Amino acid sequence: MATLLHIDTSFSGENSHSRAVTAAFRATWEAEHPEGTVIYRDLAAEPIPHLEADAYYADSEEPAFALRRQLIEEAEQADVILLGAPMYNYTIPSTLKAWLDHVFLVGRTSITENPSLAGKRAVVVASRGGSYREGTPMHGNDYVEGYLRLTLGEVFGLDVAFIVPELTLAPNVPAMAELVPLYETSRTESLATAESLAKEPAVQPAA
Repeated sequence: MATLLHIDTSFSGENSHSRAVTAAFRATWEAEHPEGTVIYRDLAAEPIPHLEADAYYADSEEPAFALRRQLIEEAEQADVILLGAPMYNYTIPSTLKAWLDHVFLVGRTSITENPSLAGKRAVVVASRGGSYREGTPMHGNDYVEGYLRLTLGEVFGLDVAFIVPELTLAPNVPAMAELVPLYETSRTESLATAESLAKEPAVQPAA
C-alpha cells in the first residue's frame, strides 16, 4: 500500500501559497492511490520541539528518543515525502529545520553507506515572495533550495523534485503590481507541476 508523508510548515493558513500547491499534489496523489495512506503533519499548528541534547545523545530505546524514532519511522514508511517549505528570511522555516534535525540520525538516515531513506521520492514546494532566479537582483540569496538539495538529496539520498511558486507577494504589494502576471503564471505552472508529479510512480527505495 502506497504511503505519502505530507508536511506543511507555512503559518499563513488558507492564504498560504505552499499549502495550495501541496494540497493539489495530495489531492491528485490520493486519486491515484485510493487505497493509499497519508501521514500528515502541520508543523505550524503543532510544531515539534527543537532537538536537544537528551534526545540527540539518547540510545534508541530510551524515552528521550521516542519522538525521533516516531519521526524517522514516519519518513521510512513513506514512498513519497511532500514538504511545504516557504522561504522565511531567505531560508526554511525553523519548524522544518527542527523536523530535519530529529530525522538526521547518523548511521541510519545519514552519514552511512545505505541511508534508510535512500531512493524515495521527495517533492518540495519552495514558495517565495520574490524571485531569486539568475539575472534577478536577489539571485544568490536563496538558502532554501541549496540547503534542501544537500540534506534531502545528498545526505538522505532522496530523489528530490522542487516546485517553486514565486512572486507570491505581488498581488498584495503595490510596488510589485507589474509582476502580478508573472506571479499568476508561476502559480498556474506550480499547481500543474504538482498534479503531474503526483501521477508519477514513486521511485523504488534502494535495496
